[in-house]
Amino acid sequence: MPSPEFFQVLPVADALKLLDSHWQPTPAREFIATADALDRISAAEVVSPEAVPAFRKSTVDGYAVRAADTFGASQALPAFLEVIGEIKMGEIPGRDIGSGQALAIHTGGMLPEGADAAVMIETTQVIGGGEIEAMRAVAPGENVIQAGEDVAAGAAILSGRHRLRAADIGGLLAVGVEQIEVLRPPRVGILSCGDELLPPAVAPPPGKVRDINAYTLSALAQTLGAEPLRLGIARDTLEDYRARAEAGFAESDILLLSAGSSVSARDYTRDVINGLGAPGLLQHGLATKPGKPTIIAVCEDKPVIGLPGNPVSALLVARQILPHLIARFLGQTLERPPLIRARLALRVASETGREDWLAVRLRATDEEYPLAEPLFGKSNLIFTLVGADALLRVPLNSGGLDAGSLVDVAPL
Repeated sequence: MPSPEFFQVLPVADALKLLDSHWQPTPAREFIATADALDRISAAEVVSPEAVPAFRKSTVDGYAVRAADTFGASQALPAFLEVIGEIKMGEIPGRDIGSGQALAIHTGGMLPEGADAAVMIETTQVIGGGEIEAMRAVAPGENVIQAGEDVAAGAAILSGRHRLRAADIGGLLAVGVEQIEVLRPPRVGILSCGDELLPPAVAPPPGKVRDINAYTLSALAQTLGAEPLRLGIARDTLEDYRARAEAGFAESDILLLSAGSSVSARDYTRDVINGLGAPGLLQHGLATKPGKPTIIAVCEDKPVIGLPGNPVSALLVARQILPHLIARFLGQTLERPPLIRARLALRVASETGREDWLAVRLRATDEEYPLAEPLFGKSNLIFTLVGADALLRVPLNSGGLDAGSLVDVAPL
């Protein structure tokens, strides 16, 4: 006989606040090659071991000069300068310049001693005999990047808990930081449970189905910057479920248990979770559809989530929970995905006391907004999501949304 429904639901946000109050993540650190660190999270502040640039350089093609030698120069009354040579790229200038002298220089070239500015080649004219006319005055420092102007030696160039972008990789390598300490991504263990489940490679006989939750949840975790660990399929016995959960828990930073979260006589998930450590189960039931019977727990300072077994339910509720857990583990502010404004094609009903998530297909129209067509399907039909473009959130206690109303949808 099934057990009576005894749990009291909480909004997802409230359940996550409850989880956070019992969880203090302590991610491990590791050194990796800077060149391979894109999208990784820095473990600590990084300071520059050297100045950039290490020398004064020209920002233009032209001539390195003493600015004072050009003061008052104009097209009507140019300044005459003697060109005494050329500074080749990548080389130290072979000589200094004195009063009334200039050295040809290229963008990025090193300024010689005695020079404090560069005149653009477009504002000069060669007059023969090794001389040029400068037809525009330059100020000291004009067209020059000073040594250390980009970054000074010893200056902080990267904060801790910073997600590394392409520009960050370039900046680190520009100052010779070839290795960087980063946070190890959280390991998200995923254990499926059910006698009816088989690996995807096995053709299921009648009464059996392929386990796809392990793979959809793995893909979600990987998308969020975590390392998924597929822990296999537990049988519907307390002994096998507990043994596999304990082994997976030891390897994981976050543990997802897929199936067995519904309240029934065969539901071992509560017992398994409470056996993993204190404080154990914190909340059974979320005010969301799909995903109402989800379990929220923390065991020995690790989040443990009991998800429904239905593929759509498991994936949609994990989309609401897992981004928060991974962002908090890595010390990041959760980035909300951009929303698309659309016009709802059909009325969508909703029960008071819960928020609903509904798959929609977007259709282009002659109007400013696309049309959002709800895809009504049962929670175990994964192709409802495969055929969807976005998800529509029906707010808590809204009673539904009317056809023709403008809504925000989250792209899939």
